[in-house]
Amino acid sequence: MIKAERLAAVLFALGAVTVSAPAAHAACDPGKPGSDLTGDEAKAVYECIAADLHKGYATGDKRWIPAEFVNDYRGWTLASGFPAAPGFHGERFLVTWVNAAGADEYLKYAEDPSIPAGTVIAKESFGVNAAGKVEKGPLFLMQKVEAGVSPQADEWYYMMVAPNGAPMAVEVVSACSDCHMGNFGHQGGLGYPVEEARISR
Repeated sequence: MIKAERLAAVLFALGAVTVSAPAAHAACDPGKPGSDLTGDEAKAVYECIAADLHKGYATGDKRWIPAEFVNDYRGWTLASGFPAAPGFHGERFLVTWVNAAGADEYLKYAEDPSIPAGTVIAKESFGVNAAGKVEKGPLFLMQKVEAGVSPQADEWYYMMVAPNGAPMAVEVVSACSDCHMGNFGHQGGLGYPVEEARISR
């Protein structure tokens, strides 16, 4: 997962791609810091911004990121009952979705999962700053690939989409894989939703 200091070092590939700062949503602002929100309050914020969040991610050309991942993830299996901020991804709140290829295994939240190739995980994100203002965050994507395809990242591809839909290039080994394996290597590199937010089958 990408910590706040890593996000500052994100590079935009294939030329100088500028991304404007995520707009706040005054009508959705909870009026207190994200660290003070209950699960129900975080869910209310998410429900308020959800349509705009997905619309932003889906805007424009996705270039090297498969467009269907971004367009279709809301039809996948939801793994989060409410948005939770686990302390990674810049302290943002996360909502997790898993495609059909990996949903059954992922929702076991196993210590030693057998995640099949073809699994794609999408994590929507948003933040609430110290002033209680909402800020949209990136869409984080993980795709499990066949053995030998991406050994330097433990057979995962990592992708990011900015809130305005621009694909974001990041040094996936140092910014993504090292963090995932360093913190969650005992569970296949998967940073599951916090326990109280998990949806199980």
